[in-house]
Amino acid sequence: KEKIQELKEYFLNPYQAAKLGQVDMIIHPKDTRIVLIKCLESLVNKRESKIARKHGNIPL
Repeated sequence: KEKIQELKEYFLNPYQAAKLGQVDMIIHPKDTRIVLIKCLESLVNKRESKIARKHGNIPL
C-alpha cells in the first residue's frame, strides 16, 4: 500500500506529467475559459486536407 501511494503521488501529478511530455500545458483554473477560447479560435479557419488516392477501389 505504501508503494502504491508513493507511485500515485509521483505519477498522478500534473507537473510530472508535463515534465514527461504527456500534457501540452498546465493552466490555472481561472484561465481555463480564456485558454479554451483561444485554442478553439485557432481551429476556426483550419481546413482538413484529404490525401489523394493513388488507386481507386476495385471490386475483388
